[in-house]
Amino acid sequence: MKAAPGLLVLYTVVELASGGLPVVIAWLTKEVLDGLVGGAATSALLPLGAGLAGAGVLTGTLPQAGQYLQAETDRRVSVLAQDRLFTSVEGFTGLGRFEDPRFLDRLRLAQQYGGTVPSRVVDGALGTARAVITIGGFLGSLLLLSPLMTALVLLSALPALAGEIVLSRQRARMFWKTGPIERREFFFSALLTSVEAAKEIRLYGSGAFLRGRMLAERRTANAAKRAMDRREFLVESGLAAFAALVSGGGLVWAVFQARTGALSVGDVTLFIAAVAGVQSALTQVAANVAQAHQALLMFEHYQVVTAAGPDLPVPAGPRALPPLRHGIELRDVWFRYSDDHPWVLRGVNLRIPYGTTLALVGLNGAGKSTLVKLVCRLYDPVRGAVLWDGVNIRDIDPAELRHRIGAVFQDYMHYDMTATENIALGDLSSLNDSARLQAAAKRAGVHDKLAGLPRGYDTLLSRTFMMETDKEDPATGVALSGGQWQRLALARAFLRDRRDLMILDEPSAGLDAEAEHEIHSSIAAYRGTRTSLLISHRLNAVRDADRIAVLSEGRVVEEGTHDALMARGGWYARLFTLQSAGYRSDAADSGAPTNGSRPTQTHGRNPRERD
Repeated sequence: MKAAPGLLVLYTVVELASGGLPVVIAWLTKEVLDGLVGGAATSALLPLGAGLAGAGVLTGTLPQAGQYLQAETDRRVSVLAQDRLFTSVEGFTGLGRFEDPRFLDRLRLAQQYGGTVPSRVVDGALGTARAVITIGGFLGSLLLLSPLMTALVLLSALPALAGEIVLSRQRARMFWKTGPIERREFFFSALLTSVEAAKEIRLYGSGAFLRGRMLAERRTANAAKRAMDRREFLVESGLAAFAALVSGGGLVWAVFQARTGALSVGDVTLFIAAVAGVQSALTQVAANVAQAHQALLMFEHYQVVTAAGPDLPVPAGPRALPPLRHGIELRDVWFRYSDDHPWVLRGVNLRIPYGTTLALVGLNGAGKSTLVKLVCRLYDPVRGAVLWDGVNIRDIDPAELRHRIGAVFQDYMHYDMTATENIALGDLSSLNDSARLQAAAKRAGVHDKLAGLPRGYDTLLSRTFMMETDKEDPATGVALSGGQWQRLALARAFLRDRRDLMILDEPSAGLDAEAEHEIHSSIAAYRGTRTSLLISHRLNAVRDADRIAVLSEGRVVEEGTHDALMARGGWYARLFTLQSAGYRSDAADSGAPTNGSRPTQTHGRNPRERD
C-alpha cells in the first residue's frame, strides 16, 4: 500500500469488476436466447443486446487496464523493495556475510524475488477475489438448475487446489537447491566475458575448459528444472483431464434434461457457461493460491536479509570519538574467519603511536591485510581488543570510526564511472569541489593523465557501457592502465586528508621503479606527522617508517627501526638483503650503476598479498 495506494485501489476495482462480467454475460445470453425462442418483442430484446454489447466492451478493455495498473504497481513496489533491501545490506557493519555462500544465495534470491513477491501476493489475492465473485455468481445459477451438479463441480476443484500448493512448495525448494549451481555458472560466465580474465584465458587456451564448467553447471540446473516441469506437466494434465470429464458429464446431463423439457435452451447455455466459468475460476483460485504461497516462500529470503540487522554488534549508546591523540593499540588479538578456519592472528600485541608511521611487513598469508580489516572494524577479534586512544573500538559507532580513516587497499576498486566520481568516492562532500579533487590527483601523480583525457575529469573511465556505434570515439570512455588505476585509488585516499589514520596496503604494488619512487615520495610528504599504517612487500619502501613490525604466522616476531632490525640480523635483515642483492644483480646485468643505490623494486616477488 505504501508504494502505490491509489493505483492499488483502482487495480482492485478493475479486478473485482472483471470477476462479475462473465456472470452478467451468461445471464444476458440466457435471457436473449429464451426471448428469441419464446418470441419476445424487439423492444424487450434491444436492452438485453445493448447490455451484452456493453459487457463485451468491458470484457475487452478491463483486462488491458488491469495489466497497465498491475505493471505500474509492480514497478513502484519494486523500487521500494529494492531500496529497503539495499538499505539493509548497507547496514551490514562488517564483511562476514559477504563471504558466507548460504547468505549470498539468500541475497541473490532476495534481489531476484524481493521486488516482485509483494506484487505477486497482491495479484494472487485480487485474482482469487475476482474468481470468487465469478464462482459465487455461477454457483447461484447452478444451484437453481441442479444442486447435485453444483456439488460435483465444487468437489472437482479440491484436487486442483491441493496439487497446485504441493507443486508451489516443490518449486520453491528447487529454486533454493539450484541457487549455488547458478551462482557457479555465473562465476564461469563472468570469467569468459571479463576483460580482466581475457588475457590469461586466451594465452593459456583455457576458454574451452571454463566453458565446459559453465555448461555443466547450466545442465545440472536445467535437469532440476526439467524434473520440476515434468511433475507440473503430469499433475496439471491429470487435473485438467479430470475437470474435462466432470464438464463433459455435466453437458450430457444438460442435454438429456433439455430433451425432457426440464431445461430451456437458455438454461442449457447458462449451465454450460456456469460449469466452464466455475471450473475456470476454481482453477484460477488454485493457481493464485499456489502463486501466492510460492511467492511467500521465496519472500522469506527477502525478509531474512532485510531483518538481519548489523552483523557486528553496534552499541546502543556509542562512546564519543575524539581526535586521535595517543595512538592505536592491538592488545592480544586473536582472529580466524570461522571456527573451521585456522588462526590468522595469534595473540598480536602492537601499537601505532600518534603522529608516527608503523610499517607492517611479512610474507603472504602472515595476516597483514586481516589486521587492517580489524583496525577498520570490518571484523571483530575473536579474542583481544583494538583500542583507539585506549577506547575499545567495539564501543564506538563504526560509521564514525571509519569516517576517521583513509585507506588504499591492495585490492582497490575500479569504478566504471568518471574520473571525478572515482576520486570523489573517497569523500563525497568534495564531489563538486574540483580544486580538492585535482589536488588529490596531483599528489597521486595522475592529474596530468586525467586532465589530458578527451573530456578531462568528466571522462568515463570505462568501455563497458558504450553502444557499439560509439566504440571508436575515445570521448565516450577511456580505459586506464593498472598503474594509473592505482594512482587513482591513491588520489581517492589522499582526498581524506583530514582523517586521523591513513592505511596504505601495498600502495605501490604493480608500479615501475620510477613510479614507485614518486608515489612513496608523495606518501612520505603527505604523511608528515599523521598517524599511518603502511604495508608493503617492498622493504625499501618502508625503511623510513618510524617503526617496522614483522608479522609471521600471525605473530609479531620483530619490531624496531630499519637500522635496529638490520643490526639484529633476523628475518627483516635477511629478506632486505635478499631484495637488495636481487636489485643490484638486475642493475649490473643491465649496465646500471650499483654504487650503494637503494633498492627500489622487489625481485621475484608477488606484490599482492592474500591473507
